[in-house]
Amino acid sequence: MIAKFDVILLAAQRTGVINPLAQAHGVSHKCLVPIVGEALISRTLASVSSHPGCRAIYILIEPDGESAVRPVAETFARKDLPIHFVTSDRNIAESVLLGCAKGTAPFIVTTADNVLIRHDSIDRAIKVMNEGADAVAALANKDDIRGVHPQAQRSYYEFRDHGYANCNLYGIADRQALNAVEIFREGGQFMNNPRRLVTAFGLLNILIMRSGLIDVDQAFRRISKRFGITLRRVPLSDGTQAVDVDNETTYRVVEAILENRVETLEI
Repeated sequence: MIAKFDVILLAAQRTGVINPLAQAHGVSHKCLVPIVGEALISRTLASVSSHPGCRAIYILIEPDGESAVRPVAETFARKDLPIHFVTSDRNIAESVLLGCAKGTAPFIVTTADNVLIRHDSIDRAIKVMNEGADAVAALANKDDIRGVHPQAQRSYYEFRDHGYANCNLYGIADRQALNAVEIFREGGQFMNNPRRLVTAFGLLNILIMRSGLIDVDQAFRRISKRFGITLRRVPLSDGTQAVDVDNETTYRVVEAILENRVETLEI
């Protein structure tokens, strides 16, 4: 039996601020930036909505973005797959909580610019939750990501065993696991902001992780203890899963990947 899940899709941008990539491509929102003939959000929706386990999608977006995104998103809606719009909060954590409040656990959380997301990546996240994790985060290692392109990621979380980057793919098993959403409280992107790191994970944990004395799974156990849940890593060997469209550089990387896979694309 295929496990069912709801998708929380983060598509918002700062109210009144046009994303530089959106501006460069002449659209109002980054999620509408065209790549190889389709909007970013269209490609992401095509992947998640075609997964046989997906039962509903909740798109978190600010009010002035909904009218622009709705015509694109609703083309993926089906009788057995409703697509809902939820007004986002200024804080990513609160946005995720708003989406989860509307939907039914378990949840898969990703972003509208995560256009390379694959079914088997989602399957792996669901599998780790089914094995007892309250929440999961997918990571790919540095070698696999650099094998895709040297500029696919700018920075990595360095541990004793390896360097890793997140894949913007998270899972929340049930409502009791929503403490994991606190990881997003300071914006989700931590690498260049020490204050966000300390707020989310605690100073001692950060010092230990940055010392290189522990491996990535030991780090996840320490984070689990901080949030009072079982948070586990989902290891992904496909380096493309850690490449989303953040800027013009990653846009070009993803564009090249899509063009090379266009005839044999496997979701």
